Amino acid sequence: MTAKHEDTLPNLVTIVGRGVPSNYEITVNGEIELVGSDPLEEATVVTDHAAEGAIETGVMRFRFSGEMANVHVVDWNGTPASESPNTPEVHIDYGVPARSDGK
Repeated sequence: MTAKHEDTLPNLVTIVGRGVPSNYEITVNGEIELVGSDPLEEATVVTDHAAEGAIETGVMRFRFSGEMANVHVVDWNGTPASESPNTPEVHIDYGVPARSDGK
């Protein structure tokens, strides 16, 4: 990730899978970009202001500008986060500099 992206996409959202197939949708009022993964390989759809996809295990990271507008995660049954312990964990951090490996 270039220094330009660090300046224009200073925030980070991390989605951590819990071993159960789950879906996520995140929307920001700025721009969003997948970090360190190939969107096609990860079956992730990223538009200017939103990202959606599936995760079972591992970590997905997105850098974004502006504020987080919406986070929606559901488990494989469609049960939302507040009602299912199996939905992914979501961490939102503002003003996080990019690491030297671009994450």
